[in-house]
Amino acid sequence: MADVKQLVSMLQELDDNLVGCMRCGMCQAVCPVYGATFQEGDVTRGKIALLENLAAELVENPQGVSEKLNRCLLCGSCQANCPSGVKIMDIFLRARAILGTYQGFNLVERAIFRGVLQQPGLFNSLLDMGSKFQGLFVKDASNVVGTSCAPLFNSIIGDRHFPKLAKAPLHQKYASLDIPAGKSGLRVAFFPGCVTDKMFPNVGEACLKVFQHHGVGVFMPKNLACCGIPALASGDRTAYDKLVTANLAKLAQGNFDYLVTPCGTCTATLKEIWPLMADSLPADQREAINRLHHKIMDVTAFVVDVLKVTLPEAQTGGKKITYHDSCHLKKSLGVAAQPRKLLQSNSNYEFVEMAEADRCCGSGGSFTLKHYDLSKTIGQRKRDNIVQSGAQVAAAGCPACMMQMMDMLSHNHDNIAVKHVMEVYAESL
Repeated sequence: MADVKQLVSMLQELDDNLVGCMRCGMCQAVCPVYGATFQEGDVTRGKIALLENLAAELVENPQGVSEKLNRCLLCGSCQANCPSGVKIMDIFLRARAILGTYQGFNLVERAIFRGVLQQPGLFNSLLDMGSKFQGLFVKDASNVVGTSCAPLFNSIIGDRHFPKLAKAPLHQKYASLDIPAGKSGLRVAFFPGCVTDKMFPNVGEACLKVFQHHGVGVFMPKNLACCGIPALASGDRTAYDKLVTANLAKLAQGNFDYLVTPCGTCTATLKEIWPLMADSLPADQREAINRLHHKIMDVTAFVVDVLKVTLPEAQTGGKKITYHDSCHLKKSLGVAAQPRKLLQSNSNYEFVEMAEADRCCGSGGSFTLKHYDLSKTIGQRKRDNIVQSGAQVAAAGCPACMMQMMDMLSHNHDNIAVKHVMEVYAESL
């Protein structure tokens, strides 16, 4: 049973954040969920109306509240477009935490968030074992896109097409790294993120190649934990706090100038969400987060803005490549020009802009697991824009977006490859 005093305190804090919403409806025009359903309850304005009566709604219909709050990608489009500057991501994350505190979590959620994710060594071992036996359950879906499917598990995961678990994840190739600064005089802490580590180790290796080429030292401690956003987005504040605490302890073991990650979601979580949700952490951990804040960067921004590498002019005549702006990169962090510059620096490609490049692809992490049909509807629009651009390759700066685009392209039998920006740049070195 939830602690009543704790709930009251959380509800009061939430109320303080709700007063800025003017119900202007500017969020409606940019919400990808509303764009797919045209239901007022799916747009930010509708959810805020629900939250204003949250205490009563929790008592009367907690499951209904949960369903409405979770029909949100947490993409930040509404916040980026809000003329009043309402901190909508703060509101929704805290509302989900209230709901989680009130309702509690089922056995599966507790096992994942408070068990497996909090033990990175166990998490790695389980998925390492899964990669060895996945051939028994999955079959190839698209060799061009690089996807598989698992018809036996459609009732659980939906008819999704996905990249297989890597045979050799990044943590097997590089358990830890402690490389001193080279010619750049700089050293980074490298936070690859779970999806890069276990599904796209080639992205992590591309980053390491770039660091080596430019003489950047690398600190990567063994068994970094999940950044915490899956737990927080599901309302498990306790599990989230423990994951942040574990990562802070790991990062405190090394000295570095910047903390970089190839995952837009991880970058936004570490840089924006960690300080935002630090109020329940001890003072020393809050201070550590504040010290880290200005060091945290997306890897493409680090290469362009900090290393200031000399890049050739955009080329024509190569394979056409387009770029999807991951929501957390552009809308939360303002990173949009840097990845495009890196893509244009590879003479084997000709960069073409797609329509609605910064419109959400429909992934949203756990959103696609809980609302796959809706996620596919949103993702189909992204796929259509990729195809209409005439590109042979689609690039992104977030592994979750890469997975979503791969799923949509594979389902449509499109011969379009998906790459991370850093893979394309590393190819040119």
